[in-house]
Amino acid sequence: MAPRANWKGFLRLSLVTCPVALYPATSDSEKISFNQINRATGHRIKYLKVDAETGDEVPADEIMKGYKVDTDSYIEITRDELDNIALESTRTIEIDQFVPRPEIDDLYLVRPYYLVPDGKVGHDAYAVIRETIRSMDKVALARVVLTNREHVIALEARDNGLVGMLLRYPYEVRDAGDYFDDIQDVKITKDMLDLAKHIVEQKSGHFQPDLFEDHYESALTELINSKMAGQPIRPQARPRGDNVVDLMDALRRSLGNAKSAPAAAPKSSAADKPAAPKPAKAKKRKTAAGQKEMLLPISGQGAGKAKDEPAKGKKPARSVAGSKARKAG
Repeated sequence: MAPRANWKGFLRLSLVTCPVALYPATSDSEKISFNQINRATGHRIKYLKVDAETGDEVPADEIMKGYKVDTDSYIEITRDELDNIALESTRTIEIDQFVPRPEIDDLYLVRPYYLVPDGKVGHDAYAVIRETIRSMDKVALARVVLTNREHVIALEARDNGLVGMLLRYPYEVRDAGDYFDDIQDVKITKDMLDLAKHIVEQKSGHFQPDLFEDHYESALTELINSKMAGQPIRPQARPRGDNVVDLMDALRRSLGNAKSAPAAAPKSSAADKPAAPKPAKAKKRKTAAGQKEMLLPISGQGAGKAKDEPAKGKKPARSVAGSKARKAG
């Protein structure tokens, strides 16, 4: 199921307008997440909105926005006052300018969105805007209001649609000089640079995001599975950085390690692999929102299984949500 649109309105290029919806292009919902719990009771921690002075809980309809003037003074801003300054970009993405994509500094990039036609009408106008952007080989700079703030968004054609990248304002980007000015200006010899280039050549490849592995996420999954299985948790050895005394020697040893590393085995085709038996369909367990099933197999038997019962093959670990539900019961 597609996620809910973050924004709905109109996309406009001069007099050409079409209804559109803005969807987040990325998601963190598949990552393992944790709840804070009371160690003594095992219950979830609940956060309340309370008055900082009295400690009393404040109902939602009595909470308003305020701008801090000094230690104890605030200028109160009502919802009606905020609505009165609503900009046109609250409901319309107005294209203001077209610029070459390479001119946009990566420091200004925030997050990507998919911009799609909203409903059955307006597809023709959407296609005209999309193909205009594509044919000019540029990105369109526009404005959109998200979470009550106006943002600059850069639109570019991608496949059959448009991708919008939120951009930062100049005041949000810190000056690199504040961080880089104190870096020492050292001379690198040609031999050192040549050795470093050889290391780069040994490690060169192509951008393949499918090969990315989130090692921390895998370690979390293994940790949770081990705890659910009642297995002992052993601390992992941590890598430690060695103090480099001889830079040339470190470069030579690095190059030697790169050369001796085994090359990745080529992926075999489906025809080369024997047909694997189809696994039995397991009953899908319900998981909590934002939580995923623990898929790493657990070796050994569960606490409730008889020791002399024959093994029936490794099974996927139980979900975290299912485990919590059973404990609560």
